[in-house]
Amino acid sequence: MARDYYGILGVARGASDQDIKRAYRRLARELHPDVNPTQEDRFKEITTAYEVLSDPNKRRIVDAGGDPLAGPGGMGGFGGGDFGGLGDIFNTFFGGGGGGFGGRGPRGRVRPGERGYAKVTLDLDEIAAGAEREITINTAVLCEICDGDGTRGDSTPTSCPTCKGHGEIQTVQRSILGNVMSVRECPECRGAGEVITDPCLNCGGDGRVRAQRSLTVQIPAGVEHGMNVRLAGQGEVGPGGGPAGDLFVEIHERPNDVFVRDKDDLHCTVRVPMTDAALGAQIEIDTVLDSTATVHIDPGTQPGEVITVKGKGLPHLNTGLRGHLHAHLEVVVPAKLDSTQSDLLRRLKESGNDEVELVTASSKGDAKKGVFSKLRNVFAGR
Repeated sequence: MARDYYGILGVARGASDQDIKRAYRRLARELHPDVNPTQEDRFKEITTAYEVLSDPNKRRIVDAGGDPLAGPGGMGGFGGGDFGGLGDIFNTFFGGGGGGFGGRGPRGRVRPGERGYAKVTLDLDEIAAGAEREITINTAVLCEICDGDGTRGDSTPTSCPTCKGHGEIQTVQRSILGNVMSVRECPECRGAGEVITDPCLNCGGDGRVRAQRSLTVQIPAGVEHGMNVRLAGQGEVGPGGGPAGDLFVEIHERPNDVFVRDKDDLHCTVRVPMTDAALGAQIEIDTVLDSTATVHIDPGTQPGEVITVKGKGLPHLNTGLRGHLHAHLEVVVPAKLDSTQSDLLRRLKESGNDEVELVTASSKGDAKKGVFSKLRNVFAGR
C-alpha cells in the first residue's frame, strides 16, 4: 500500500510547493534531533516525505496512487539504508555535516541555532523545595513576517552567481611544487549556495529577529550553585529560521544568614548556656524545609561538639533523599554574675575536685574532667 506522503507532512494533496516547504520546515524545527533526540525516526520520515513531494517526477507518481520509493517486496524509504536523498535535504535545511548526514557542498541557509544562557538567583528555601521562576531573555526568534524564509512575499532564493550554487570556490595557485588547488567558502553566499535577491523587510533575509520573550523555568529541588537547568529548544533560533538551540539557566545560590550548605548537608552554630551543656537540654531549630528540628544536648556536652540530626538537610537532586543537619555547639560562659549565681557556682566548686593545673600531654586525653577543667581546655585552644 502506497504511503500517504501528504498526510505525513499534514498538507492537502493540492498543496503548493511553498506550502509543502513551510510544512516541512515547521515539523523539522520541532522534530530535529538537536531538539528532540527521541524523534529521529519521525524526523527521517518527514524528510523523506518532503524529498518525494518536492521532486515533480516523484510527486506525479504519488498523485497517481503509487509510491516512488517502493522497491522489491514493497519496502519504502523509511527503514534503514537509503532515505531517498535525506542527506541533500538535511544540507538544504540544516547545514552540511550535521547529524552525520551531510558531506561537502552547500551548507544551506537554514542552520541550527546557538545555545542561550540565563541566570537565576535562589534562596536556600527555594532550593530546598524547588521553584518556578518567570524569566525574560533577549534572544533570536523566528521572523513572523516571512516565517523564517527570509524572502519577501512569494519570492524565492536564487542560485549564487559566484559559486554557481556549490557554496564554495576553488582556486588554483602555482608554486614550486606545482599547481595547488584550495577550496574556500563562497564570500557571496557564505557557503549557502543561494542568495536572497528580494529579502524580507522585517528580518533583512536572516529569517529571524531579536526580541525579548518570557518563559517559565521549573527548577528541581536540590540544585547547587553553578548548576545549569537545560531547556530544550528554548535558545537562539538558527539562521534562516532553523531549529532553536537549547537554553541553559545557571543557578546562583544566595547565602543564608543561619545555615551553611555542604552538598545536601546543612551546618549551623548554636549557642547554649554553660548550665545546659552541663545538665543537658533539648532545643528546637527552625529549618528551611521542615517546621523545626529537635537537637538533644546530652549532659556534659563539651564546647565545639557537633550534634547531627539525620534527614533534616536538603533533598538530593536525583534521589530526593535528605541530607543531615549538623549543629555546632558554642558553650556560653556568663561574663557577669549576680550574687545568687556566684554563690551557686562557688558551692558547685566546693563540692567538686576541680583545680587549676597545667595541662600535660598525658592529661589532655583525660576524659574524666570536671566542667570547668574541660572549659579551660576549650579556652586554651585544645
